[in-house]
Amino acid sequence: MTTMQFEEGIAWGVQDGIGRIVLKRPERANSVSLASSHALSRAINEVIDAAPRAILLTGEGRVFCAGGDIDSFVAAGDKLPELVDAILDRLHPALLRLAQNPAPLVVAVNGTVGGAGVGLALCGDFVLAAESMKLRTGYAAIGLSPDAGSSYFLSRRIGPVRAQQWLMLSDPIDSARCLATGAVDALYPDGELAAAAEALVTRLANGATASFAGIKALCSGATARPIEEHFEMEHRLLRERSGSADAREGVAAFTAKRAPRFAAR
Repeated sequence: MTTMQFEEGIAWGVQDGIGRIVLKRPERANSVSLASSHALSRAINEVIDAAPRAILLTGEGRVFCAGGDIDSFVAAGDKLPELVDAILDRLHPALLRLAQNPAPLVVAVNGTVGGAGVGLALCGDFVLAAESMKLRTGYAAIGLSPDAGSSYFLSRRIGPVRAQQWLMLSDPIDSARCLATGAVDALYPDGELAAAAEALVTRLANGATASFAGIKALCSGATARPIEEHFEMEHRLLRERSGSADAREGVAAFTAKRAPRFAAR
């Protein structure tokens, strides 16, 4: 996949080892409808199937993702539970695959984020945000509960008690507080975010991606894993990596005082 595809407000493609997924429904605040959720699921699966070395997820316009398409919720009326099933039965497995994929995931949060957009924004290994970004969970304000991993990724980044408070109150949280609490990893002036995200995802794609996969596997379950099991996992993964071409290249480059050229996926 070398050219960007477009369907129902979602663009995606893989080029030069980098997968890109773009929410391109700015006229609807990149909100998640049934059609766009299915397109997003397809985009995620096709990008991952192409085995990129790194992935970038971002949005177009002043809003990263406002969450669910409220107009479609209203139109569904008493059939809203069925609409929820139709969206999440496909979207949740795709988002789970995206979060668990070994390739590094960079999310560039280009503006306001709410509802399901919180899960999309915070599932990244690196979350970069525009200074204009604001986060508002929104679910409880309309009598709903979280989806798209919003409660999971928010809890993982800022702690379960603070996440619960943010989710219950639905107050707008500005970018400075998001940075201070660890919800996002870095802030950039709005006009500099895209370049910063491209620089980071390119750096990751040129790095030791098999090593990154091991690091991701170790750190993602570190707090839930018994220390004995964790040490065994570290031993096993390091032994595997020590016999790899990337390890030989890395050591040779370090000795020669040159930049390494990693090749493994």
